[in-house]
Amino acid sequence: MFMSVCAFSLMDLVVKWSNEYPLGQVLFFRGFVGAVIYFLIIPRERIKNFYYTKRAGLHFLRCFFGLIALLSIFTALRNLPLATVVSISFAAPIFTTIFSIFFLSEKVGIYRWLAVLIGFIGIVIIAEPGFTELNIFYIYPIIFCLGMAYVAISIRQLSKTEPVWLISLYFSIAITIISLITIPSGWIMPSLNDLIILSLLGVFGGVANLWLSQSYKFSEVSLVTPLKYLALVFAIIFGYFIWDEVPTLKTLSGAILVILSSIIIFRREIQLKKQVSVQRHD
Repeated sequence: MFMSVCAFSLMDLVVKWSNEYPLGQVLFFRGFVGAVIYFLIIPRERIKNFYYTKRAGLHFLRCFFGLIALLSIFTALRNLPLATVVSISFAAPIFTTIFSIFFLSEKVGIYRWLAVLIGFIGIVIIAEPGFTELNIFYIYPIIFCLGMAYVAISIRQLSKTEPVWLISLYFSIAITIISLITIPSGWIMPSLNDLIILSLLGVFGGVANLWLSQSYKFSEVSLVTPLKYLALVFAIIFGYFIWDEVPTLKTLSGAILVILSSIIIFRREIQLKKQVSVQRHD
């Protein structure tokens, strides 16, 4: 998880740095380089039919909402302070909890509803400047959370039958195809140094997804999840030293509430899973 957090943080850093390049061009590097990485880890027995799946519809929905989330977070990173974007993005589990009621027919108890309420208060505190200054860019991290909430649910369903590399590969291919459509809008020829940095965007994004999946597969969720909040520390450090961004007291206060909300949700889910496991063994 720590390596995943580092990779995602570096990806955010490159996205914010790449402001002079068209968004579609930046998406291309995220998708194409990521796809190359996933092609390299396809098992030998699946090389001839690596694309095979019985759940094409769910893959499509995962890619569709994933693209919305990716476009939103990239736009937000280019127009808002790094710490602000990262703080609001922590709210994704809040929306996942709500969506799970409708898409997974899960029952949500009082503790998780309380966590949702706390999280929403945190979001309002962080995004308050957006309301007072009519800054539309504050809505993009929230759209990202909504998109990622459905992505989390779809991956939860897909992972029951599909390998992690295939889920990630389809998404990277979708990013690449959509990005190529933007070529007529005018891409910029990057210098050699910029080409390397843009390519690293795909590397960081690609390996971050794999490391994240592996961390949840081989470690307890309760142990690895708190590590993802290190991303806020990295965002504050990068934002301050590179772009002279100093997070406001409201941003930090709201971030604490959003993080507290996410921790309550994760802890409650773990407790419920343990209860179900005990009941099955009784």
